[in-house]
Amino acid sequence: MMNSQDTQVINLVADIGGTNIRLAITDKNNNINQIETYQCQNFPHLTNVIHHYLKEKSLLNARVNACLAIACPVDTDSISMTNLPWKFSQKQLKEELNLNSLTLINDYTAIAMAIPLLNDQQKIKIGRGETAEKQPIAVCGPGTGLGVANLVNINNHWYCLGGEGGHTDFAPVDDLDIKIFQQLKTTKKRLSYEQLLSGYGLEQIYQALVVITNQESVSPQPTQLSAKEISTQAIAGNCPVCQQALSQFCKVLGSFAGNLALTTGSFGGVYIAGGIVPRFTEYLENSEFRKRFETKGRMSHLNEEIPTYVITESQPGLIGAAAYLNQIV
Repeated sequence: MMNSQDTQVINLVADIGGTNIRLAITDKNNNINQIETYQCQNFPHLTNVIHHYLKEKSLLNARVNACLAIACPVDTDSISMTNLPWKFSQKQLKEELNLNSLTLINDYTAIAMAIPLLNDQQKIKIGRGETAEKQPIAVCGPGTGLGVANLVNINNHWYCLGGEGGHTDFAPVDDLDIKIFQQLKTTKKRLSYEQLLSGYGLEQIYQALVVITNQESVSPQPTQLSAKEISTQAIAGNCPVCQQALSQFCKVLGSFAGNLALTTGSFGGVYIAGGIVPRFTEYLENSEFRKRFETKGRMSHLNEEIPTYVITESQPGLIGAAAYLNQIV
């Protein structure tokens, strides 16, 4: 007698980072269920963790369509993860797991694809502007690096345009930007936005300000603080240099987000993702982020109309992978 699972069709989604892998089942309405999180270091290979999940959920005999969002390039059959020793062939992975279909997408493609599905409880609006339906959307995310992606709607389908926008040249705007730029240039041949808009970037801003401050003060500041320590001290109001560093971080982020808006005509909104900014959204709201976003000379009136949001949803990668999968299966 045929088991019902022999014909059961399952849509499997995953969000694979350098530390954790999240797996879930999705339906045609992009609902995410049966989320499980595993530590990557506990498994020798991606095949093992996916097999483990399917076995746990009694889905080894199901026909599985899988969409995996992964933090590395996915444009060739051979995949080598940036922060993990996992290497594999897409074709071989599909065969080993006996998948009905397999699609790999970049992690920022997944985050971008999630944006049209977010409700007001999954994002926080910063400043004015109103979303124009089906207009281009931009997303940037300070984290380990600075991820960037864009969404365009064609015939009611969303398509993600990836790239490496975080590596564009940093352009100083105010006097303190210039001082920070000059200080960092003493050790860097070139400064990209990622070198300021990331965890490492916040640390670099702080370290530059320490040098600048110590040149003008008889009370030297500690030179080594982590990004988390800097933001925590700034929010608590315990360290003037930390406050200045976080404020300047918010300003630079506003300038960069505003540049994205102008480049792509992002009247669907500009969204801030990543693990850093959601920790201090109130600080961002009270900073000059939005002022910098809007201050674009003769084009300021355009950016004044474009809304900016911080994504607060904890699983945008899974939601985006589901949205991507449901457009192709």
